[in-house]
Amino acid sequence: MALDNTPPLNSLGFAKPPAETRVVVAMSGGVDSSVVAAMLADEGYDVVGVTLQLYDHGAALAKKGACCAGVDIHDARRVAEEMGFPHYVLDYENIFQDAVIDEFADSYLAGATPVPCIRCNERVKFKDLLETAKDLDADCMATGHYIQRKMGANGPELHSAADSNRDQSYFLFSTTEEQLEYLRFPLGHLPSKDETRKLASKYGLVVADKPDSQDICFVPNGNYASVIEKLRPEAADPGQIVDLEGNVLGEHKGVIHYTIGQRRGLGIGGLADPLYVVKLDADKKQVVVGPKTALATRTIPVREINWLHDAPMTSREEWHLSVRVRSTRPPREAILRPISETEATVELLSPEEGVSPGQACVFYDTESTRIFGGGWIWRGY
Repeated sequence: MALDNTPPLNSLGFAKPPAETRVVVAMSGGVDSSVVAAMLADEGYDVVGVTLQLYDHGAALAKKGACCAGVDIHDARRVAEEMGFPHYVLDYENIFQDAVIDEFADSYLAGATPVPCIRCNERVKFKDLLETAKDLDADCMATGHYIQRKMGANGPELHSAADSNRDQSYFLFSTTEEQLEYLRFPLGHLPSKDETRKLASKYGLVVADKPDSQDICFVPNGNYASVIEKLRPEAADPGQIVDLEGNVLGEHKGVIHYTIGQRRGLGIGGLADPLYVVKLDADKKQVVVGPKTALATRTIPVREINWLHDAPMTSREEWHLSVRVRSTRPPREAILRPISETEATVELLSPEEGVSPGQACVFYDTESTRIFGGGWIWRGY
């Protein structure tokens, strides 16, 4: 009987000792990515920390507590020094401006509700940074995202995090099969964020008690309108607030100040029933309002689909799965009907309110934690 001399796989899935396995860790300066770097360094891996400076942390767009700027770069560097691995800061300001911030502003001007964190993962972290990791001869790149990479019969699969309250699958649906081969998510199996902070304390990290960043990193205090107005001054052009029949109910100070489903702050009091924003018509500079029932929809057109099922999306006329149309909402049962390899129509089995173009529609297996990809909602309702 022949002996199998193949070395066992290490915790990152490579058949060699950790010391011979180089891993680039994307470090935002927060507790999650810092724990990943410290944990892998403690296990003996050849860790290289990389932090991206995504915007000028001295400019008005920056805010205290945001990732990838100022104090966070300093915190990432301190963690690397404490754990004894090299750390580099890469200037990605121009890439981030072109690939994320400009599209964010233009999408809002077009009446959509964009999700720049997804584009940042897709176009910056998992594209340019991933290529940089390969240039550094790394075997893989690890991040602090709460999502799981599991090996299936046909290769690595994307799965929701063990902690549903921390799951970031909505923001990572566009991760491709090729990227998934190279990426690792060491925190995805943890039962809670408390476990991450315990690990941070175990390793004596300076960021152990650092609060989580909130909102979009380059948007101060969640005030989208102020950022967009700075980038696109014409965005504050006033216009009309109209009902579904086109009757003028009032004036607004720019469509950027409104989102689909908004009820408060419309400035059109005195009506018998509450009204909600049901559509933003950027071309006509109109905010369209209507009753809550007008927000409900069952049919969602989706494009730019990243498909992660083993079988091609077009191999079936329809797929029964669950979908999430907002990061804060639970998945809903739906039927996906392919139009092409990158476009489909999603039919919700029960209506969903406030579905907005510019948001993502993420696909989930109904019988497991596996993510089948997702796409972008692209037409108003």
